Amino acid sequence: MSGGARFLAAAALASAIAPAVAQDCKAPGARVESERYVVVWRTTPAKIAVGKHFSVDALVCAKGQGASSTGLRVDATMPEHRHGMNYRPTVAAKGPGRYVAEGLMFHMPGRWQLVFDVEGKGGTDRLATDILLE
Repeated sequence: MSGGARFLAAAALASAIAPAVAQDCKAPGARVESERYVVVWRTTPAKIAVGKHFSVDALVCAKGQGASSTGLRVDATMPEHRHGMNYRPTVAAKGPGRYVAEGLMFHMPGRWQLVFDVEGKGGTDRLATDILLE
């Protein structure tokens, strides 16, 4: 296969994947948005418990043509207490726009902010959502 043919095949594959990812972002789940991105996410287990590890499955979708994500970081903080988690999660890419963060644990009850840092061509967007843990 010539270089030009390989390029056309890669471009066709990329254009086939992009609509599938965008379509998945319409699926039900918790959502958080910035000007450039939508993150659809869910936790495993679904109910987070104090002192128990959990993971986050995240799907990152760009809102515009030029805003594709190149990576994702996931973290959490307690704004009122001015501290974060006692554990640093790991994030692994699982396909175009798909990520799994493992090793998260909320060590105390209260209001937590789950933070998604979406890395992209034009910089990093920080998206945060509140979780109240009783």
